[in-house]
Amino acid sequence: MEKTKWLDVKGNHDTFNIPSLESVENYYRKYSAVRRDGSFHYVHSTPFGNYSFISLDATPCPGPKRNYNFFGILDEKQMEELLLLAKESSQSNHSIWFGHYTTSTILSPSPGIRSIMSSATAYLCGHLHTLGGLMPVLHTRHFQGTLELEVGDWKSNRRYRIFAFDDDLFSFADLIFGEWPVILITNPKSLLYSCPKHEPLERLLHSTHIRVLAFSLSSITLVTVKIDGVHLGQAIHLSGPVFTLKWNPRNYSNGTHNIEVIVQDSAGRSKSVHHVFSLQEDNQLRFDPLASFILLTDHCMVARILFVMIVLIQLFILIIFRHRGYLELKGPPGFTNLTSFSLHVLSKINIFYYFVLLLTVYTVLGPWFIGEIAKGKMGCCFSFGIFVDGRFLQGSITFMVGILQLVFFNIPLMAYLCWSLLQRCFGHNFRSHLRQGKYLKIIPVHLLMSLLYIWQIYSCYFLLMTYGTVAFFLSPLRTWLTLLTPVLIYYVWTLNSKELGTFTLQLKSHLSS
Repeated sequence: MEKTKWLDVKGNHDTFNIPSLESVENYYRKYSAVRRDGSFHYVHSTPFGNYSFISLDATPCPGPKRNYNFFGILDEKQMEELLLLAKESSQSNHSIWFGHYTTSTILSPSPGIRSIMSSATAYLCGHLHTLGGLMPVLHTRHFQGTLELEVGDWKSNRRYRIFAFDDDLFSFADLIFGEWPVILITNPKSLLYSCPKHEPLERLLHSTHIRVLAFSLSSITLVTVKIDGVHLGQAIHLSGPVFTLKWNPRNYSNGTHNIEVIVQDSAGRSKSVHHVFSLQEDNQLRFDPLASFILLTDHCMVARILFVMIVLIQLFILIIFRHRGYLELKGPPGFTNLTSFSLHVLSKINIFYYFVLLLTVYTVLGPWFIGEIAKGKMGCCFSFGIFVDGRFLQGSITFMVGILQLVFFNIPLMAYLCWSLLQRCFGHNFRSHLRQGKYLKIIPVHLLMSLLYIWQIYSCYFLLMTYGTVAFFLSPLRTWLTLLTPVLIYYVWTLNSKELGTFTLQLKSHLSS
């Protein structure tokens, strides 16, 4: 253990509800190995060169309560510090960056965090882990050449990673704790994880031995090597966990090949690993497209664009129908005609039009709630970010929450109002529309709206439990809207028939024609 250097970095779970770095709640400062906040640079020196390890701390400060610190945030000052660390590492054989957040969940100013770390061989991270088991492997390569290697979590799944530099070629293995033996083939290295920009790959062609790292709780008794299914021999123990076997790389100079290593220990446990390698530098394998999409997409920007598009489409429809003249119904009273007519009715009645319009605009611009964002720190939450303790935390997960609010309540509420107004124009009130006998059409509508209303109520409960009583009472988008919704729906069904007279006559005229 004396030779072990521990390096750790904060994640979002370390900064939940942390009002400041000096807070007694900041357990990372007390219990971590490094015991310091912010990014840092550690140089591991060896007789054959230096290896840089740069930590990337993108945790927000103050650290909001759940769930508003899912994204990491870097400001201009932090980017400048990271750029200096990257320059400091330029003389090292290799630089490895490590952090909690994937680069796709870090908000950073231009030129972006991937550009800053472009000199790194690899960026090691977690955060998304295996996406609940849906993506057991989340690895990709940045356009600048840096590998991004996300690893599963230790807490629930006991995942960990070992990596090594062999003749300055980087290799790694993602493993599950307790599964033995552990094997890492370091030469020849995997083609998928080759980095021509950062590694001297030509050394593969001049190597004399296949090299394998093998570990187990019991002594290793057998290390068997095969290439393309052909048995090459038994690797010889060199020292520590290193096993070697002579080979002639010229025999594999063309195309791609598959190397397999089988390891057995004295306890009878056996394990095999394999990967594809190539000695031609122009050969390359592609990563899983879905993994690359998850790790390379700017999810905050995608959420922001989707949020704005949904709002603009809703506002466009409302305003167009508001300023449109007489709506002439043509053709049979199908779904399209009746939908257009119901939107026409809603947009022409002031109370409903202005309610939906103001609700949509308020979702974008107004404070969603005012409350205790972090312990002892009051703040305001908007769609575009959070103001807390004199600081502004740029919007990220807020846009996703906004999309959920629009899609699962605001827009369905607008649709429900349109549908209810349409029933009124047919001449029904609440009781009579239930007696039509069209239960398969009517009940699902009310049931769906009821479920979405329950979801809205739950969001109020979540707000109360997480951000406190003040946030619960000072939340126009949650509590106030929840209370106002049944009042509005009651008004729809009790609206004086005279106010719907023109629309009712128009609809009956069309149906009778």
